Amino acid sequence: MTVTEHVRPAAPPETTAQVLSAEQRYADELAFLAAYDDGARPPGWALTPRAVVTFIRGSDGEALTLPAGRRTGPDGTELPATMTIPPKFVGERSLVERCVVTLAGERGLLLVGEPGTAKSMLSELLAAAVCGTSALTVQGTAGTTEDAFRYGWNYALLLAQGPTPQALVDSPVLTAMRTGRVVRIEEVTRCLPEVQDALVSILSDRRMNVPELSGTEDGLIRAMPGFTVIATANLRDRGVSEMSSALKRRFNFETIHPISDADTETDLVRRQATAAVQRAGATYTVDDAVLDALVTVFRDLRSGRSGEGWDVERPGTVMSTAEAVQVAASLGLAAAYLPGGDALDLVPGHLLGVVRKDDQNDHARLLGYWDGPVRRRAEDGSAMWRRLWDLRENLR
Repeated sequence: MTVTEHVRPAAPPETTAQVLSAEQRYADELAFLAAYDDGARPPGWALTPRAVVTFIRGSDGEALTLPAGRRTGPDGTELPATMTIPPKFVGERSLVERCVVTLAGERGLLLVGEPGTAKSMLSELLAAAVCGTSALTVQGTAGTTEDAFRYGWNYALLLAQGPTPQALVDSPVLTAMRTGRVVRIEEVTRCLPEVQDALVSILSDRRMNVPELSGTEDGLIRAMPGFTVIATANLRDRGVSEMSSALKRRFNFETIHPISDADTETDLVRRQATAAVQRAGATYTVDDAVLDALVTVFRDLRSGRSGEGWDVERPGTVMSTAEAVQVAASLGLAAAYLPGGDALDLVPGHLLGVVRKDDQNDHARLLGYWDGPVRRRAEDGSAMWRRLWDLRENLR
């Protein structure tokens, strides 16, 4: 083979996508719940409000049983006679119920909270259960234009035909209005205020004017029953592009808090890290004690107080559950593909990578945590924390 020749890599085997949408991942559950609960549904909804809550919060371990006459899905497939719905969102049931009631009233829903508190996941689950798709999404950024909330044009057709309905390019918001579905707007406060305010008239009047098509039937687009908006915003983004009071009044605000229970958070980190490692083709083998210590560090630094009541200087960066999952998954991948080491030995280095994202002073705060709670737990005789204390030099 000459130096100018290249070897074509073998085609990868056919696999599923890295991450499926909620409606794809939980298609069986959604079909089951649609048949299980035949109660009243708001116009345009795929499930009853009660079934939406069950889909997100689970059936509390109860096996739901379909009546004999409802065991055929919408596509003609046979549905299982019984199914236990697992919880997908860790949070208060009352919060989920308030979200569902807001959407049933066709009012805008704004999920706010610290980064990594599963706001986007909750919005995706709600959209999938309410209207069958979570794909109608706008990602808010500083470069998002008003077209993302209204419409654009196919300029080739616009030059050839002029402003016609065929040349109009619907935004996800406009598509949701036409079809009576839920549209998701991620990080709405990242958009410039003048872009955000394009939503004010949409949420108030439930219609969109297309001046270029005025005088025609297509010049005024009215929202179909079921249309509504779910937006998310990080509390850390306040002041970046503050929402106008007019826009705030169009939304019901719901705050998503970090997980309060340590055991619940540890279980969630374990499950999601295990799934991430399995997607990479490996088996998760990290010891539960290592995970417990990892989640304890995250919770202490997040709250500013240890479980024992010792004060901890909080880092500027967000020590979220999502970050804990990423670290736990990295530990699992290292154990699977770079065997021979101890997963606990890798914890300080990964924590340093987390806290250094925003403020260089957070390095000193992490060292202070090591000199405080980690040292005191080591002195109390814990072998796990003694080993972590011995690894302090890895934080330099």
